[in-house]
Amino acid sequence: MKLFFALLALCIVTTVQPVSAASTGPEVRRMTLKEAIGTALEYNHLIKAAGYTSDAAGQGVAIASSRYYPGIFFEEAFAASNAPTQTFMMKLDEGRFSQNDFLINNLNHPAAHHDFKTALTIQQPLYNPSTAPMREMAVKDAEKGALGLEGTRQSIAFQVFQTYLEAQKAAAHRTSAEQAMSEARENMRLATVRNETGIGLKSDELRARTHLAAIESQLITADNNLVLAQMRLALVVGSNNGSRIEPAEPFAGFSAPFQEQGLMAAALENRIDLRLARTDLEKSAAAVKLARSAYLPSAGAFASYQMNAEHTPFGNDNDAWLAGITLKWQIFDGFRRCRESDRATAGRSAAAETLENAVQEAAYQVQESLLRRDEMEKRRDVARHALQDAEETVRLLSRRFENSLATMSELLDAQSALNQTRASLVEAEANHALASGQVYYTSGIFLKEITK
Repeated sequence: MKLFFALLALCIVTTVQPVSAASTGPEVRRMTLKEAIGTALEYNHLIKAAGYTSDAAGQGVAIASSRYYPGIFFEEAFAASNAPTQTFMMKLDEGRFSQNDFLINNLNHPAAHHDFKTALTIQQPLYNPSTAPMREMAVKDAEKGALGLEGTRQSIAFQVFQTYLEAQKAAAHRTSAEQAMSEARENMRLATVRNETGIGLKSDELRARTHLAAIESQLITADNNLVLAQMRLALVVGSNNGSRIEPAEPFAGFSAPFQEQGLMAAALENRIDLRLARTDLEKSAAAVKLARSAYLPSAGAFASYQMNAEHTPFGNDNDAWLAGITLKWQIFDGFRRCRESDRATAGRSAAAETLENAVQEAAYQVQESLLRRDEMEKRRDVARHALQDAEETVRLLSRRFENSLATMSELLDAQSALNQTRASLVEAEANHALASGQVYYTSGIFLKEITK
């Protein structure tokens, strides 16, 4: 008998009775696992934040690409001076230089003069060896942003899965506690009847009442745990604070068989951490190109149109234009470029080693998850057999107690063992389902498999 799913089904078809502290809260919403994951992917705040981060990283590509385009500048400047060289150039730019300005006294001690300068300048890079690797690095940053978003989606989906199982487990524990309460009341009834008819002991009745009180306490805790689990599920899904989500159906597990080789290949291809490590390696290779590009020259073109006026801004007492090409090649920089190239090369080697370690770690995690799943499956089977034995023990002791062949102490000990076995089976069933999901999560295909 699959107690875990039976308890879940019983809890789902019955109305949830929240504790008094939550009785005035919002209505409980019911969701299937796929609905909960779909809602989380749309409304979870961490996924939204990762989406904005990815968008911001994508803008870096456009920023780096903008270095290929010309820069256009407009300038309006006002200056006043009585410095000989400044006034000399102002008058020349304005076309106001006269014969008197060549007088020695006027050259050495000119009167104050002012100038309005209006200029439009265009600068166009023709060849900049650093632009291509910088853009390549920006592309890799954008890829990392997109991978970060996908990783967050995978992580939140698995977190919803975990929380969904916790809510199911809490519901099963509550149903199990209710069943234990019913059995404790029956034991209390038998002890009371036996005591009233004179064939039982008062101590048996008191002991049964104490046991009933302990079960009532456990039921109160189970009620509270159920409310908190449903609130936690709503929080992960992205619902408003204080709302609750109840699992609409029990998760029956994954139907597809687990094949180690296929899972290993899927992990190497799909795991976000491995894809991020590969992207880091590619980015570090671009960083090496960037460092080495500093040894190459750069070339650019420029052109400008200028107007100068003495009395009015944007005036045109005289105008002029300028155009040209520049070539710049740094010959020596104190070995800075050499050291930067060495640093970038070392960074690339570090990224390669990090990737290799991540591959080995991923392979280990897949194998570990498969072993843990097998372990949980065996523990679940053990718990199922233990429950059958505990139920039979209680049944036999109940009959023996009714016929005065067993004591209340023996019956209550067996009942406590049964309650503990039920709780252990609930944990084993939930852990088995979680371990199955962990196999797909460590393989990087959890979201794909859970939404099939």
